[in-house]
Amino acid sequence: MSYRTLRQVVEHQKTLTAAPPKTAVREAARLMKTTRVGALLVVEHGHLVGIFTERDALNRVLAEGLDPDTTLLNEVMTLNPITVHPDQYFVSALHLMYENGFRHVPVAENGRPLGMVSARDALELEAAEFEATLRQREHLRAIMA
Repeated sequence: MSYRTLRQVVEHQKTLTAAPPKTAVREAARLMKTTRVGALLVVEHGHLVGIFTERDALNRVLAEGLDPDTTLLNEVMTLNPITVHPDQYFVSALHLMYENGFRHVPVAENGRPLGMVSARDALELEAAEFEATLRQREHLRAIMA
């Protein structure tokens, strides 16, 4: 198992894709499209205050019939998202995403965002090893049940 820290993973990210809370959803969606990300950090005064994802755009904006030109991120973002510390191992972020059913997790230190990791960041080897570990866990749960 590779034991890369999240700091090692995010240090290779070119930019921090972020927007302030008063950004219109359409503008945020354009930023996400331009930077080719599925989620962006919502940052105010240098601190992480939320996360806005493709799922948020679909479920909280489009499905609710809200106008993406007038709806602001602070109205539809996930407030105070779960974060991971940069000194944690990448596999712990994968586990957190799996257990909570989300695909992105911000990496933050003292409330300041350093980057974002997603399931896509997993190298094939790490993903395969992680899946094997999960299968082993599921197998053990089945045996012990």
